[in-house]
Amino acid sequence: MPIIYHETSKEFHLYNKQVSYIIEIMENGQLGNLYYGKRIKDRESFAYLHEDEARPLGALTTPEPNPLCLQYTRQEYPAYGTGDYRYGACTIEQQNGSRITDFLYATHTIYEGKKKIEPLPSTYVENKKEATSIEITLYDKVMDTNLILTYTIYEELAAITRQARYVHNGEASIILQNAMSACVDLPDMDYDMVHLSGAWARERYIKTRRLEQGIQSIYSMRGASSAEHNPFLVLKRRNTTENQGEVYAFSLVYSGSYLGQVEVCSHDTTRVLLGIHPDTFTWTLKAGESFQTPEVVMVYSADGMNQMSQTYHTLYRTRLVRGYWRDRERPVLLNNWEATYMDFDEYKILRIAAKAKEAGVELFVLDDGWFGKRDDDDKGLGDWYVNLQKLPNGIAGLSRSVENIGMKFGIWIEPEMVNKDSDLYRAHPDWILSVPERYETPSRQQHVLDFSRKEVVDAIFAMLDKMIGESKISYIKWDMNRYITECYSRAAAANEQGKIMHKYILGVYDLYSRLTTKYPEILFESCSSGGARFDPGMLYFAPQTWCSDDTDAAERLKIQYATSYVYPVSSIGAHVSAVPNHQMNRITPLATRANVAFFGAFGYELDLNKLTTEEMKQVKEQIQFYKNYRKLIQQGIFYRIKSPFEAKDTAWMVVAEDRKEAIAAYYQQLNKVNAGGLRFKLLGLEEDMLYEVTAFGETQKYYGSELMYAGIPINRDQFAEDIGDFASVLFHIKYADN
Repeated sequence: MPIIYHETSKEFHLYNKQVSYIIEIMENGQLGNLYYGKRIKDRESFAYLHEDEARPLGALTTPEPNPLCLQYTRQEYPAYGTGDYRYGACTIEQQNGSRITDFLYATHTIYEGKKKIEPLPSTYVENKKEATSIEITLYDKVMDTNLILTYTIYEELAAITRQARYVHNGEASIILQNAMSACVDLPDMDYDMVHLSGAWARERYIKTRRLEQGIQSIYSMRGASSAEHNPFLVLKRRNTTENQGEVYAFSLVYSGSYLGQVEVCSHDTTRVLLGIHPDTFTWTLKAGESFQTPEVVMVYSADGMNQMSQTYHTLYRTRLVRGYWRDRERPVLLNNWEATYMDFDEYKILRIAAKAKEAGVELFVLDDGWFGKRDDDDKGLGDWYVNLQKLPNGIAGLSRSVENIGMKFGIWIEPEMVNKDSDLYRAHPDWILSVPERYETPSRQQHVLDFSRKEVVDAIFAMLDKMIGESKISYIKWDMNRYITECYSRAAAANEQGKIMHKYILGVYDLYSRLTTKYPEILFESCSSGGARFDPGMLYFAPQTWCSDDTDAAERLKIQYATSYVYPVSSIGAHVSAVPNHQMNRITPLATRANVAFFGAFGYELDLNKLTTEEMKQVKEQIQFYKNYRKLIQQGIFYRIKSPFEAKDTAWMVVAEDRKEAIAAYYQQLNKVNAGGLRFKLLGLEEDMLYEVTAFGETQKYYGSELMYAGIPINRDQFAEDIGDFASVLFHIKYADN
């Protein structure tokens, strides 16, 4: 059993072959942390790891002879106000105005498997033997409130999940003002903090900073996880690389406003907090009511950033993503957005679809502009019925026509939004998030529907259900093109307004649940102006996410490289688009555009009718290549080799689990004059295995040790002569039977 409770020492040890996490019940009844890191051998007591000292100005929470000073004690779920002056994991206002709490150990339960935490998304198990969980119940007798901390450790992965649930029993109501999902205290500050930050079209750039005393944080108060900061952060030792060194990673399974905070105290200990952002949240609990926090997934690696990422990839691809599409190879698609924008009719769409079928595309996707009076972005949102002037046979007719061509049909929706110039808004002007007598801030000429209200979600579901039920739809791209302002519900009382941000996300999850339950074989792809809501909460419902609206191959190298820190290749929507690129006005080779997009859920974002005969030939070859190797690419083990944030070139590869096959890619940013030689060193292969390596139209044999330690010579002159700037090359590596 990978969770042990030592009765004598009152300690819990969570461990597997890779990681240990040790909790103690302290003298005052609260929970402390003794250790988190590489697996250590179990023993009856780890009390020697407990550290606290009554330093000057420290307040003692227990009397002599065993005084306890919380200010310098590592805790599991701390609260501010009784001697710990750092930020706490919870703040609860009581009827007398006090915010002082005292959650003490009451009981615990250890069990095989992992429970759901509905209505929130979370990781799961299919077999109870895959993981072990512990629920530790703490009790505050003054409030008459239970706090249940749940930990799950996976048997084969260095992954531990955390979440908290408040259950209020007292007659007097309490108000949650801060309810973090997890707190982790570490004994030193010798870390770099790594996070993924950016903006529209440059989402998830890698940012690294050295920890210093004080607060370092990432956050969103936008109502979405955001393009600005992904809900994920890493603490890594300063000598850690992709392939060696210690890493602690934290990922929040949530799609709304959040806070990820790292605090270093005056004595150089480090506290990590992650959960719903307290500045957009208050939640009243009456007697008998409860509140569930989102899940945090913590991953430990003793062997660098690649191992950390591979753990997340395995867990999220196989035990967060679920349903029909989890283990299936994703279809090659063509989306008409950059080909036509909203200027299309049925003839134009079917002409593009027919050419796509000729190239080998398996799924045609109709993007924005098919509904209501939608010719530009200032009208029609919310009217989820077809524009018969554009599509006289409706979505039902068009979808069947596309299937008759020989492809599946997909469609774009943006169900959380509404234009004021729409039938929906004219009928229900109070259905948007807005404050009476205040300016209603537009963004992209649209407003946010109040998904905290069940009747709003019901109405949107009814419209979408009718359209889907009448048509042959195999894929839905769910977009969300603005953040939340004026977060106020006209249906909620004044003292309930602090719940709206969170209830909005619960409404989004509810609509996703209804649609994916009723239509389990539809492939959903989430989108938010590209990657502004690329988070684990979305992956639970939609197994892939449109990575970024920036489709330029050179820019995508950075975006996709950094996204792979936590998200699997199969989740990354990546398309080949036309040149000059619509976002960067840059021209990159067609081969490189495909070589970048291959490492994701692959597709095209252009009108193939506009390509030359030679380009069309290349597209057919690209699609066939992807079909041949997409299972390897989507389900293999991904390695980052050369970072575009540290060098001018980029390299990565994906390796089959049995190490018998791999695809490696090398991308040159700018051409070089009279350049020296280059050795491309691979990763993840078997040293003594003989491989056939195919690249540049030639096949040669090498042992794995040669490929990893000596490397493959790459002729820079061949890059210069054949392609030039933004050149790339793929290597197919396969076990040589003889």
